[in-house]
Amino acid sequence: MRAVTFQSPEQVRVEEKAEPELVAGDDTIVQVEASGVCGSDLHIYHGRVPVEAGFTIGHEFVGTVLAAGEDVQRVAVGDRVVGCFHTACATCTPCLRGDYHRCANGQTFGHGSHLGNLQGAQAERLLVPRSNLTLRRVPDSVSSDVALFAGDVMGTGFHAIAHGGMRTGDTVAVLGLGPVGLCAVQSALAGGAVEVFAIDTVAERLAMAASFGATPLHLTEQDPKREVRAATGGAGVDLAVDAVGNPEPLALAISLARDAGTVSGIGAYSGRAEIPLGLAWLKGLDLRLGVANVIAHVDRVLALLEAGTLDPAPIVSNHMSLDDAAEAYGIFDRREALKIVLTP
Repeated sequence: MRAVTFQSPEQVRVEEKAEPELVAGDDTIVQVEASGVCGSDLHIYHGRVPVEAGFTIGHEFVGTVLAAGEDVQRVAVGDRVVGCFHTACATCTPCLRGDYHRCANGQTFGHGSHLGNLQGAQAERLLVPRSNLTLRRVPDSVSSDVALFAGDVMGTGFHAIAHGGMRTGDTVAVLGLGPVGLCAVQSALAGGAVEVFAIDTVAERLAMAASFGATPLHLTEQDPKREVRAATGGAGVDLAVDAVGNPEPLALAISLARDAGTVSGIGAYSGRAEIPLGLAWLKGLDLRLGVANVIAHVDRVLALLEAGTLDPAPIVSNHMSLDDAAEAYGIFDRREALKIVLTP
């Protein structure tokens, strides 16, 4: 079968790989119909996340179950399914708390031996372990493009809002309008935020956020802090979301949050960084950071997608063939595409 493999920094290649085989009783094999190129894939692409040469990458997928182990109960052969980007065992202490994203035995698709040695989803077929937690049936009315978001990007945006404890009537600021940030905007509005300030430098992304119902603020051509303070009576927002993963937007999120408010950091942070920790302390902020608990949210996200309350379809900017993966990564890296869906 064909699969997209990491070779070296900024080099990916489509190669022939061995067909996956069932190993455990709760394994499935999925015929992949659509896979996504995600912002976190760029960490692999640039060599910031170590992945072995020849490893199949990608962690977002929708497809059809071709084979299922004897212990698989939630899906069956022939079902169209969406997969979460990570697996969980359901039996370790974190899982028993519902913290599936911190599973002691978890694996992440397409991220090499450091994150579970689980081959990725940018391939024709895929082995899916722990399928009773990892997979969900896709409602008939939900397209593959839309369903793809439930297993990662919309699940992550939804987590940013839910983990931040947003309540109906709150004000929210979202910094960074990539796919995750735009999904956080939609999730906040769907959850009853009275105003969502969407902050970025890219005009097209600001316009898209506005089309969802947010108040767009240009990071450099406007003064987001002054605009937010003016709109909130000087208080700041109840919840500020950093969907970028760099110290600068996290620092701005801290400045935008009201006293005793919350900052939800859903970007992928790495290494050491300086942030205004003293300001966060003085303001009594609640800092909520970490990878998204997508498995915990996937059923609610799918229900909201089916109802049309959440609609990520406008975020998909490019459809490309699996064979064109190298070109797709180049386009995505140059920020010439917002979201790319690969089809075999």
